[in-house]
Amino acid sequence: MLIKKTTANEITSSEITDHKVYVNRRQFLNSTAMGVTASLLPLSLSAADNTPKPTFLDLQKSTLSTDDKLTSYKDVTSYNNFYEFSTDKYAPALLASNFPDKSKPWRVTIEGECDKPGEYDYDDLIRPFTLEERIYRFRCVEGWSMVIPWVGFPLADLIKRAQPNSRAKFVEFTTLYDPEQMPGQSRKVLDWPYTEGLRIDEAMNPLTLLSVGLYGQELLGQNGAPIRLVVPWKYGFKSIKSIVKIRFVESMPNSAWMKAGPREYGFYSNVNPEVDHPRWSQGRERRIGEFLKRKTQMFNGYGEEVAHLYSAMDLTKHF
Repeated sequence: MLIKKTTANEITSSEITDHKVYVNRRQFLNSTAMGVTASLLPLSLSAADNTPKPTFLDLQKSTLSTDDKLTSYKDVTSYNNFYEFSTDKYAPALLASNFPDKSKPWRVTIEGECDKPGEYDYDDLIRPFTLEERIYRFRCVEGWSMVIPWVGFPLADLIKRAQPNSRAKFVEFTTLYDPEQMPGQSRKVLDWPYTEGLRIDEAMNPLTLLSVGLYGQELLGQNGAPIRLVVPWKYGFKSIKSIVKIRFVESMPNSAWMKAGPREYGFYSNVNPEVDHPRWSQGRERRIGEFLKRKTQMFNGYGEEVAHLYSAMDLTKHF
């Protein structure tokens, strides 16, 4: 399935932050298995890949992983869509080099229509879960895509822990709002804080991942540290970064990009080459590291796993 991501470019390119600046944040306890997932990201076609040595324990490949060639570590960590820092794709690698602030404990609030709400420290949140290796493919609306080895665990595992009630039809996610750490939030590019949402059955699908790392390392700031969503059959803006709140709700959430451009960005945002963005075609993409474009696949190539979720829907209307 194809994953697509919508973003805009501005500003000048920035230097790439050295990987060592961020990685000593914290270590996971317990035995963990590495997770891999594909995400849409940069548009540089070459890079020497100085992939760091994995720090997660007992790495093993998930049965859900693709065998596609991985995008280089350099590209994955230097060309990013993260408007909370900048609308330029190279700037987040520099501006997020010390994000998140290690002096501020990262907490995630779980609330809404569930029986087990609460506020969790990051380590307590992930400790019960086994991390597994997954590789998924994501696409970007500008026509570029990446294949990234994400470390993570199924969102479904966390949802089961929260025990949503019968009124919970959707899951809403919220990014940290902190203009001191995230200077892009001082500009009215979007309605901050960034929010996104999924239908409960989408959130429970085995492909939907909460990622805490990539290439065997903890997530860097520019990649959505310390915890982000990965939804490989949807366009990239659905995969919200730096999550601080997960809320179970009865009505469809009005997400950040829906507010910004309701005619251009729908709630479902499934990769669908037959539905053009009002300002460009979505029928072809360029994978980073390749010169020629390739045909965009329905659902980013994951139709077998997710098409049943939309069998009764008109995907040209529910885009």
